[in-house]
Amino acid sequence: MLGRSAARYGRPTERYARGVAAAVVAVAALVTAANAGPARAADSTHATPSAQHAPRR
Repeated sequence: MLGRSAARYGRPTERYARGVAAAVVAVAALVTAANAGPARAADSTHATPSAQHAPRR
């Protein structure tokens, strides 16, 4: 183990930069997924006759 150094893992700042970049990508993906809700319904004035309510008397 005497011939080994921590240099094979790269500089610590590179590792931290990769970690921060991965975290930013993960947060962006989560925010995008959270905002991608179901599509809005079409205009309700074009509903089928069976879906419309009859007027009360």
